[in-house]
Amino acid sequence: MIRILLILLIILLLCAGCIAPPSATEPASTAQTTPTSMLPSTYTDPPETTEVTVPPTTEAPPDPLEVMVSEMTLEEKVGQLFLARCPEANATEDIQTYHLGGYILFGRDFDGQTPESLRAILSEYQNASAIPLLIAVDEEGGTVCRVSNHKAFRDSRFSSPRNYYNKGGMEAAIAAESEKSGLLSSLGINVNMAPVCDITTDPNAFMYKRSLGQSPDITGNFIAETVHTMEEAKVGNVLKHFPGYGNNVDTHVGIAIDNRSLEELESYDLIPFQKGIDAGCDAILVSHTFVNTMDESLPASLSPAVHHYIRQNMGFDGVIVSDWESVRSGWRAAKAGLDLRMPYNSEHLSQLQEGYERGFITDSDLNA
Repeated sequence: MIRILLILLIILLLCAGCIAPPSATEPASTAQTTPTSMLPSTYTDPPETTEVTVPPTTEAPPDPLEVMVSEMTLEEKVGQLFLARCPEANATEDIQTYHLGGYILFGRDFDGQTPESLRAILSEYQNASAIPLLIAVDEEGGTVCRVSNHKAFRDSRFSSPRNYYNKGGMEAAIAAESEKSGLLSSLGINVNMAPVCDITTDPNAFMYKRSLGQSPDITGNFIAETVHTMEEAKVGNVLKHFPGYGNNVDTHVGIAIDNRSLEELESYDLIPFQKGIDAGCDAILVSHTFVNTMDESLPASLSPAVHHYIRQNMGFDGVIVSDWESVRSGWRAAKAGLDLRMPYNSEHLSQLQEGYERGFITDSDLNA
């Protein structure tokens, strides 16, 4: 919860700037001294005294985010954990009823809209929420373009990072990310579910066209530069799909099992994620792949072991978000360490509330 709110504050520039402490350098003393030749021969130095100054005791001000969370109801805390698919009807009412953390927009949400009309709709959503909303979209480029697939928003859809890189190298790929982020920001969209960190070598694999198609180091450099580019545009970034699909099948339509060793993952697929973390990424999306070297019994999205690895081994302290549909797991997602999940309905919300009331999840699970 606090991680989500903190990312929101960063994205929306609500964090107050730090005031530099006063200089520790003291001015030179202006006290006059008496030359030793002027002292009488019988003069003796007075005894030295030590004056002890006790600084006043002050208490650190309370953390405003912790105060905010402490004042939330259970229903408000649960609602903030959902990045919901924007419904076709009653979207504004649902924000108020369920206290949602945000909406993710799909192609249908741009049908028949113009930049002006969409900005008005998203502004209405924001005004309906007591806490600023995450407004997210998948605008990777190539086969996944929710916004630029509509001519009202761009003359042609963004090409894939792979194509931009092949035609113009890193400069062209990053230029596209800059234009993309500027477009989203101008519409009131503050999160792009990108960039894609996966490294796929099989042309027949479903992730092939969505990946950069370069070595781990080059892909990692692209990820790091994209993170910085999106931050400059005030658009949140989400690295996906941890720990990297490789050439595995799509978990949206089947079960993916990754039998590679930890050494293989760390020397290959995890490099782009680590470079993105080091660059200060906002969030990481975890796939539903079974990563046997980390956990043979649970998919990565629900595995405490996988989340522990992300936090402890990779040093990530931002938001961990599930891939689509893992909320079917109910309270187990929160217990595993997920901060944000997709999609939602009233049943998913009640599952989390019931898990809390029955003691399966605690305040620390909800508040983290």
